[in-house]
Amino acid sequence: MTTTFTDETRERAREIIARYPADRSRSALLPLLHLVQSEEGYVSPAGVTFCAEVLGLNKAQVGAVATFYTMYKRKPTGDFLVSVCTNTMCNVLGGQEVYDTLSEHLGVGHDETTADGTITLEHAECLAACDYGPVMTVNYDFFDGVDPSTAVGVVDELRAGGRPMPTRGARLCTLKEMAVQLAGFADERDGAVGDGGPGEPTLRGLRLAQEHGVSVPGFDPNTPIRSKAEADKAAAEAKAKAEAAKPAPVEATTAPVKGGDGAATPAAAPATEVTSGDGAATPTGTAGTAERVEPEAATGSTAPDVKAPDDKSPQVRTAETRQPDAETAVPDAPGTKAPAETSPPAPRDAQAAQAAGAAANAPAGDGKPAGDSTGAQERNLTEASADADGTDPAAASETGAHK
Repeated sequence: MTTTFTDETRERAREIIARYPADRSRSALLPLLHLVQSEEGYVSPAGVTFCAEVLGLNKAQVGAVATFYTMYKRKPTGDFLVSVCTNTMCNVLGGQEVYDTLSEHLGVGHDETTADGTITLEHAECLAACDYGPVMTVNYDFFDGVDPSTAVGVVDELRAGGRPMPTRGARLCTLKEMAVQLAGFADERDGAVGDGGPGEPTLRGLRLAQEHGVSVPGFDPNTPIRSKAEADKAAAEAKAKAEAAKPAPVEATTAPVKGGDGAATPAAAPATEVTSGDGAATPTGTAGTAERVEPEAATGSTAPDVKAPDDKSPQVRTAETRQPDAETAVPDAPGTKAPAETSPPAPRDAQAAQAAGAAANAPAGDGKPAGDSTGAQERNLTEASADADGTDPAAASETGAHK
């Protein structure tokens, strides 16, 4: 079924795109995905097409972003998204027990929605509230220090049509209403942000700072926050003041330079002299001009730069280094010569011990061998011994196979 988005959604989409420079409109994709989710409750194929059309992208580009972030749901989601943290800290404190209890109570698993379409349950890897664990969120608003009993009470109240108050944050809203806020629009409900407050662990650092007199030097908490108009006016005044403080430009003066007939000739820049090999000074500048003389290289050479004979790309050089070829490899490229074997072969007793250890290493229980087979180890040992003794490896290998 094709979804036709409302005029309000299209107007909001234009407003979102207008927040970004004309040549950076694709940066509006993230809030636009929240916007289409606010109308449908998830990012549908029609929502992907809508975002692609208004931004001039293809659907594959939009889909790649929509499938990367877990906040974009790819199938219909309930009015309330209940997320239970099951990561290390919350898990130790009972988070997994909370999730298991809710899953059994609601009759749904991870990323599944109840039959009445009210609640979608999910386990979250981390909700960034370890000092309040175990925690769960409802449409990204926190319920701290929950246990199986309190968690069940929250979801039962939601299914009954109530709106339990989060531990921190504003009063609850539906997932579609939250998606509007995530798209960058204010919550228009009356008194929506009038409730809630910070938790005690969050205020702990502030209380310690007040107790020990710790503060930022020169910080005045009563400093008023200026409006945008006041800030722009102050910035304009500061800019004008800085422009007025700049010194006036000084006009360049020209010094007369005597020409060959003794007449003074004005010059725009002084002539530069270069001392040649015989010690004579040779002027490099002419009347009205001055040539810039580059210093010689540190080596004292004045020869022009010569392009290196090797004009290969770094990728080609790297490939040849890893797999050198006699006809194409650079002669001095690293890796073109096999390093000489400098370490002596391992003693026979060490080789025998290695083979015995491999023979005693039985395959793992899941069917994956924990080591090489005994036959392969013995054959390798025989060939290594033959190489060390200078005998024919083929004959030694055949002998080892017979053994």
